[in-house]
Amino acid sequence: MARADTLARARELDRPDLAYLVRFPAADGMRETDLSWAQIARDTAWITDRLRGHGLTAGERAVLTASGFEGFWCHAMIGALRGLRVTYGIAEAMGWDHRRTSVFHRELRPQAMIGLSAETLEGLSGTADIAQMFRQTRLLLARPAAVPVLRGAGVPAFLISAVGPALALECPERSGAHVNAAEWRVGERDGQLSVAAGEGRGSPLPETPLGIAGRVITARCACGSEDPRVLFAQADQLSSARS
Repeated sequence: MARADTLARARELDRPDLAYLVRFPAADGMRETDLSWAQIARDTAWITDRLRGHGLTAGERAVLTASGFEGFWCHAMIGALRGLRVTYGIAEAMGWDHRRTSVFHRELRPQAMIGLSAETLEGLSGTADIAQMFRQTRLLLARPAAVPVLRGAGVPAFLISAVGPALALECPERSGAHVNAAEWRVGERDGQLSVAAGEGRGSPLPETPLGIAGRVITARCACGSEDPRVLFAQADQLSSARS
């Protein structure tokens, strides 16, 4: 039987609704929540709209840096890149794999870098000028700890981060990272972020303090989105120091 026949037969099989059991750190320890294939499809559609808002289009190239345990959002991100017909390479977000990131960046000459971590930047800085390396990269979505490093080097990075089991992704307005309001409720108390499943999520998750310093903006964004925005204290440290 040819591979195409095998895949065709596999698509006819019943598939369990459960795709992942997502484990994430909360203020009081590790928590778990279910992630279904239907939820991944909705997350993929939301991320696709976010990337399209950044101008990412078919025929362009991207490098995604992520770890295996981040599959709950990486799966949707990869689906979005495929849907947009963007060629992509994947490297580990841990610092020890920074050379792979460097090779992909050199060979692919990507229009987008997604998920850059402070650990990756630390590894790259030993052999490269960060400002020079990313000067021509049009879209750079970096994690909270990496954003001040990049902006301090003159690279206009945008935020991307997990917020518990949710994903926050900054728009071109650069005024906080959006979280999908149709799926999640994000809040803050005493300067600490929390997350809960929204009405449309389908998996129960009560309000869960995350132990992450930050604040939430609920006003309509200049980009037109009604999704709330998260401002991470860690990513804001550079701006605070300058002010």
